[in-house]
Amino acid sequence: MQQAAALPVKRDGSRLRVLLVTSRQDGRWILPKGKVEDDESPSEGAAREAFEEAGIKGRAGDAPLGTYRYLKQVEEHRAISSTVTVFPMLVRKELQKWPEAKERKRRWFPLKTAAEKVGDRELGLLLKRFSGSGTRALREILDELD
Repeated sequence: MQQAAALPVKRDGSRLRVLLVTSRQDGRWILPKGKVEDDESPSEGAAREAFEEAGIKGRAGDAPLGTYRYLKQVEEHRAISSTVTVFPMLVRKELQKWPEAKERKRRWFPLKTAAEKVGDRELGLLLKRFSGSGTRALREILDELD
């Protein structure tokens, strides 16, 4: 299964913060993600999922930051492999009400902390690429989205 995720980022002075949401199944910290609809591009799908799951709006970049894989639980005793393509998203608005507000929590984290908090190992490794020396590359991407 193919999915798209947003990496929602905002500037906090000289630091970057990443918005994570909890999964509905077990409350792990994850990126907003889901299936891309037939009438949208992968980055548009990532932005839509960010709105539905995290209540944010902004501009998603068309160039992916990378991919990761995880096992998606589809039934109680059945999981399927899913590949998630991650797109950067510069957050411009945070809503107080959104479609999945009663089903999820959301929280802003420093990039390095977000990499440690996420429940998927591969996603954590992807996020770590953009902390430390990789932060500069992410800042340049965000500048292009601004």
